[in-house]
Amino acid sequence: MTSETVGVDPDYAELARPGESRNDPAVMRNSLGRWLATVLDPGAEPEVTSVDVPAANGMSNETVLFDATWTEDGHRTEHRLVARIAPRASTTPIFPSYDLDQQFQVMRAVAAHTSVPIPRVYWSETSPDALGGEFFVMERLDGEVPPDVMPYTFGSWLSEASAADRSRLQQSSVRVLGELHAMTEPHRACPNLVPGGTEPTGVEALRAHVEEQRRYYEWVIADGPRSPLIERGFDWIEANLPADAGPAVLCWGDSRIGNMMYRDFEPAAVLDWEMAALGPRELDLGWMIFQHRFFEDLAAMAGLPGMPDFLRRDEVSDTYLQLTGHRPTDLDFYTLYAALRHAVIMFRVQSRAVAFGQAELPANPDEMILHRATLEAMLDGTYWASIASGGIE
Repeated sequence: MTSETVGVDPDYAELARPGESRNDPAVMRNSLGRWLATVLDPGAEPEVTSVDVPAANGMSNETVLFDATWTEDGHRTEHRLVARIAPRASTTPIFPSYDLDQQFQVMRAVAAHTSVPIPRVYWSETSPDALGGEFFVMERLDGEVPPDVMPYTFGSWLSEASAADRSRLQQSSVRVLGELHAMTEPHRACPNLVPGGTEPTGVEALRAHVEEQRRYYEWVIADGPRSPLIERGFDWIEANLPADAGPAVLCWGDSRIGNMMYRDFEPAAVLDWEMAALGPRELDLGWMIFQHRFFEDLAAMAGLPGMPDFLRRDEVSDTYLQLTGHRPTDLDFYTLYAALRHAVIMFRVQSRAVAFGQAELPANPDEMILHRATLEAMLDGTYWASIASGGIE
């Protein structure tokens, strides 16, 4: 990280979240009650008893927690639920589109075909009429989530846990990826993820993934500056695509521990499937490794000890091999690709902040990438050696 970014508020998940995107709980309660009456059996008489719009809502989907009761099989039953709602266009969303029904279908397929813990999904609503955007409803579970704000490496229930408990969480989190990647015929289980409906090879799926990320970048910079660093990164990716990427598996996409809910340091729910895709299994492994490094580098910038012995690249690779029999390959490529993908997202986040008057456009657009120095070091081939020597931290 450069010294210029040290003063950046690490509360990056709160950047550029306009107040108008949040929903009034009283209005939401009435809207949800009316909508439930349309999807439940006649005579269910649904009642929404409470609604909570969390202050720490996500940067993409809106999350609404609610409790409801209705009559089924002659009995009044209580249900703890979550609605995930696509953002309004007026909020300048992070991504160009939000296919909530696809997320719903992927979660249902993962629950049906793997042992990955998925909350029960109830309904998918593709009309925006009820809540102002398409949405789906799933059950609400209890557990602990490693925080993004402040990052769990800054001090949290996870950083303060025993070494044995952190190791247990790490191992069980990698196991989730192995269980997901073991899904048979993912192109059939998740046909919406496969253009044309044919099963791609790992290389074909990877190339399609990179092309989609390029389209996303072009969308991000359509009305603003370009990023020389991001474009350098895409050039590197194109020049270093693995010749053999193995089979195309179902990838979670946003495979980070902050998207898991834990009980007793074991995953109780795997959430946020909007980035799911077919691809090499290393897509998920690289993302999980990099996302921890992102928070670890932020901790180092803040002069904090962080969690340097957690989710280390070699340990994640060895654990995955032990659990699945597959030795991850080309992790230099996949961790750099993860850093590049995250750079595009961060560029969009900061562009939103500029648009909402929360930040000024820097003279060098690359300064809008919070982990600029990390990506530069990866492209220069010095990052991982620096980690080993303690240079970054």
